[in-house]
Amino acid sequence: MKYLLMIWSNPQTWGHPIFLRTTEAAAMTDDERAGMLRDFEELLAEISESGELVTGQALADPITARSVRVRDGESVVTDGPFVESKEQLAGYFVVDCASPHRAEEIAGRFPDARFAVVEVRPLMDGSEQDL
Repeated sequence: MKYLLMIWSNPQTWGHPIFLRTTEAAAMTDDERAGMLRDFEELLAEISESGELVTGQALADPITARSVRVRDGESVVTDGPFVESKEQLAGYFVVDCASPHRAEEIAGRFPDARFAVVEVRPLMDGSEQDL
């Protein structure tokens, strides 16, 4: 089953990897930050080698977002994501795992989970059982 791992973060200090730009990471020593980055690189290598990593992509700063809404047949396009949250989607990974538990385990190993949220959501494959 494929799962979407969405990384949510505060956009005030946007940049990637986003976990290194948090106030918590700024308070760490250089060695602690290097260790966190090393853990992340090891996780990516592990899930790449196991075939669980399908894809991943960092997203541009939320300030570059445009929101499209159709109301009464008219498209209205506005600047920004304008969601009711201080956290914004920073990037995503798609993993193909044997179980939801494994997807959650991988999500919990992302450094971003220490400071923000990594949301895990199954991807629908379009089969009748998904609908």
